[in-house]
Amino acid sequence: MFRQKAISSAFRHYASAAAAASKGGPQPRASVPDYGLFASRLAKARATILEGKPLALAQKILYAHLHDVSKMTSAPVPGETYLKLSPDRVAMQDASAQMAILQFMLSGMNQTAVPTSIHCDHLVEAYEGADLDVARSWQTSREIYEFLQAASEKYGIAFWRPGSGIIHQLVLENYAAPGTLMLGTDSHTPNAGGLGMLAIGVGGADAVDAMAAIPWELKAPRVLGVHLRGSLHRWGSPKDVILELAGKLTVRGGTGYIVEYFGQGVESLSCTGMATICNMGAEVGATTSMFPYTDSMARYLAATKRADIADAA
Repeated sequence: MFRQKAISSAFRHYASAAAAASKGGPQPRASVPDYGLFASRLAKARATILEGKPLALAQKILYAHLHDVSKMTSAPVPGETYLKLSPDRVAMQDASAQMAILQFMLSGMNQTAVPTSIHCDHLVEAYEGADLDVARSWQTSREIYEFLQAASEKYGIAFWRPGSGIIHQLVLENYAAPGTLMLGTDSHTPNAGGLGMLAIGVGGADAVDAMAAIPWELKAPRVLGVHLRGSLHRWGSPKDVILELAGKLTVRGGTGYIVEYFGQGVESLSCTGMATICNMGAEVGATTSMFPYTDSMARYLAATKRADIADAA
């Protein structure tokens, strides 16, 4: 009887908290990236430090996000040079967002410098099913959720309440955009590479750098190209691609690399299939993984009400 009353009470609180969380609603889906700005930044880097060197797509995106190329005196050396970058977006899960928000408060800023979202998924323990588990999370983590929601309202951060979904899937459906750079406090942040985004998993302190307009530092990664030929067998799935690669690279073979897929085989993969491959790239230690822009990405953007981004990309 006591347990039933506790769960019932939790449901009532969850319902009221959910209603409160949805009043302002999450931030709108990602706006159209400033591709013109990216192109001009890359052109400046090519003219000054890159000396016309050929670049992989991942490198083009990275160098289009250099914080101040005028302060660089030579071309970055992969595996050695530290890049100072200006990310376009930050996504945080509820466990790491707590300390990140406290650190951001010390900046004295009234709003985050880049669009930021908080996703309450890590503190929900899978035990008895979605409804009961989410209700229980409001019992055990109520103070955390209320703090994160209040901070989100204060600093213009999108707050995705418990039960709204998994962080990397919500990013893919709402915020990912081709050619952009995002930091996420989750190891499977690279999932967004399935939409042509350079999405890198980081710790909370790194996320705060971007939120507070502090250049984010990254040792220039090498690029590992994966040439996909032909198309998947009808009994094959995108997961088979990354499982084959993981078998070759093992858990450390991708460390210090961005895995970039290219070739005819890319065109036969769905956007969500490519996201699965990028998601599991974390298992080989890669900095992140990504695909070039394809028709399936355009269709996915249109299906998720972001046709304007598809047109611009």
